[in-house]
Amino acid sequence: MYEAIKHFHLMTVAISAVMLTIRYVMIMVNSPMIERKFIKIFPHVNDTCLLLSGVALIFITGFIPFTPAAPWLTEKLMCVLAYIALGFFAIKLGKNKFIRSIAFFGALGWLAMAGKLAVTKTPMFF
Repeated sequence: MYEAIKHFHLMTVAISAVMLTIRYVMIMVNSPMIERKFIKIFPHVNDTCLLLSGVALIFITGFIPFTPAAPWLTEKLMCVLAYIALGFFAIKLGKNKFIRSIAFFGALGWLAMAGKLAVTKTPMFF
């Protein structure tokens, strides 16, 4: 069960990053496809599955964030929140392409940091 949920979680992480990239590129080239219903709805469905699989992994593994037993998970959640905020800025709130680009690459950096924490389970800050 753990392996299946873990692989599903990893797949949804990859899909989230790919969808963010696709939407970012569409915005940068002013593509009218960005207005398609699938492009607007699917990332939210995927991110919901990502969140649910993450919560399931917390219950299965027993690693609980915001406790001394799993400081790496607390940091990972902070990275995920930064990824979400910068992704939202890159797609919705950015006033120009330069700011959107900075937010996009920042989001990818925080996602990479979350991945590093998930693999090594070595916190850097807490």
